Amino acid sequence: MTELRPGDASLLRKVNTQLTLSALRREGVATLTRLGRVTGLSRQTVETVLDELGERGYVREVPPDEGAMGRPARRFGFRADAGYVMGVEVGGDAIVAALADLNGEVIAWERAAVPGDAAAHERLEAARRTSLACVDGAGIAHRRVWAVAAGTPGIVDRTGRVSLSITLPGWTGVDLAGLAGRWFGGAALAANDANLAALAEHWRGSAQHASDVVYVLIGHRAGAGILIGGRLHQGRNGAAGEIGTLRQVGWEDAARELVKDGPEFATAAEVFEAALAGDRDAVRRVDRYAENLAIGASALALAVDPDLLVLGGGHARAGDVLLEPLRRHLAELCVSVPEVVASTFGDEAVALGAVRLALDHVERQVLGL
Repeated sequence: MTELRPGDASLLRKVNTQLTLSALRREGVATLTRLGRVTGLSRQTVETVLDELGERGYVREVPPDEGAMGRPARRFGFRADAGYVMGVEVGGDAIVAALADLNGEVIAWERAAVPGDAAAHERLEAARRTSLACVDGAGIAHRRVWAVAAGTPGIVDRTGRVSLSITLPGWTGVDLAGLAGRWFGGAALAANDANLAALAEHWRGSAQHASDVVYVLIGHRAGAGILIGGRLHQGRNGAAGEIGTLRQVGWEDAARELVKDGPEFATAAEVFEAALAGDRDAVRRVDRYAENLAIGASALALAVDPDLLVLGGGHARAGDVLLEPLRRHLAELCVSVPEVVASTFGDEAVALGAVRLALDHVERQVLGL
């Protein structure tokens, strides 16, 4: 018989706890028998683990079904309301905050406008107020927010500090994760907005079926996020996917040229709407914009060879009027053209991806999954 070494018993308990808690979250509500079957653990082991999890506040015993004959089986459920996580987009002209339970179900949203030329401290204060309003509006105590994640334009390093921001005034050098950690006193993280939007699409959006994904964010700014093997690829300093900063790609110029020298079009949305209606000048503008987008997107596609390219951000709402010329230009540039689809989410993608990032942290560091 193999002798247990010091630490083996605690490791075994940890593994058993992970197996049981993961199974219970998948099942929603389950009996001891069911959990033993799906985990491969003995009934006694499962019961011991559930009792420990109950003491920690993560599991509750569910009343038996009404009308059940004989002695009812004990049923258990994961307490998704034991704690909460928050995802926040700190954007160029808006703050979007989402509060979610431990199953990732969003229970409250809060939005606020912020001037594009706002100073860093004003933008941070707007993010703080919006986040607090989201939690307070849901009636949740601040201490029950276990983690916050924030998404923002620019290059964000692994510590959550903005190492370079071209679009937001005074944003370079801001310790976004450190400052967000003060809002509720819990853990805090920060990441690039396009990366988080890509994470949201893979979690619950257009990229659920894909493993390798390129997400292109287009709107007030252009950026990209990359998933490889279903995981964010941020690179050594968080700059992976920032091909839009390369002047030769022309993404920033392309966005301006949509409405340039065209007094009849005040916004990009008007150009897309006119193109949909068949306006020749608008169609030409959209095609030129799609061609410029395709140059940068094809460079990423050639490097990653993804299963899927997701187009997100404000301009993605144009739908097929933009997607069709983009697909055509990508076919001219790529050796193997990935499937191209629009984002599932509107202005919620970044905040929802931040929720997923915060939830990942809680699952690893608190729940031990």
